[in-house]
Amino acid sequence: MSPRRQQELVKLMSRLGLPRDTQIDWSLLDIALTHPTMGMPNYEQLEFIGDSVVRLAASEFLWETYPDKSVGDFSAVRKILVSDRILAQLADGYGFDRYLTLAASAVGDPSGRISRLADAFEAVLAALYLTTNNLTLVRPWLDPHFQQLATEILQDPARQNYKDALQEWTQANYKALPEYRVREDLLKLDRFQRFIAEVWFRDRHLGTGSGQSKKAAEQAAAKVAFTTLMEPNL
Repeated sequence: MSPRRQQELVKLMSRLGLPRDTQIDWSLLDIALTHPTMGMPNYEQLEFIGDSVVRLAASEFLWETYPDKSVGDFSAVRKILVSDRILAQLADGYGFDRYLTLAASAVGDPSGRISRLADAFEAVLAALYLTTNNLTLVRPWLDPHFQQLATEILQDPARQNYKDALQEWTQANYKALPEYRVREDLLKLDRFQRFIAEVWFRDRHLGTGSGQSKKAAEQAAAKVAFTTLMEPNL
């Protein structure tokens, strides 16, 4: 690694809030910021590990910060925290584009920028995790982002995507999708409960919810279903 490249990486770590004398595996960090278009080695293997690292960091954060929340709430919030959109947003905020080595062909492809940034972000988390085999170089600067995002998500139930969480669970366990049956109650005086949705899976009624739109009602029903499924002994 050239001295100039290492100086760039040191600058990025400073932007993350890590002290300049922090012991880091710089070769891993260099790989974490090398796009596959540059050949081998590149960030793909580290991104694979980083996917688990960011989920673990988010899980620990939620468990410590919201001890009274259900597993269903954890899963719904975590799904957003570790989404490509959020990770790319965080990477963009730290200016990862400046430190990512990639071929000119990739630079000219703006459509892949979100996935590129998200992958690089996860790879960097993996490099930091593998340096210490724990989250001590990750959580100090990542937790404040999780705190802000989780607060926003919990204040806005529409952002808690229980439909996706439920679908992931049914697909993982049964290779099948849940079914939603929605009806409109025109006699309802409360417009926020005008639509009523039932979620069914394998001929079993899992939950009912209501909302001012079909999507809101489906989300409400999915929350009931997912929370019920995550309860112990069910």
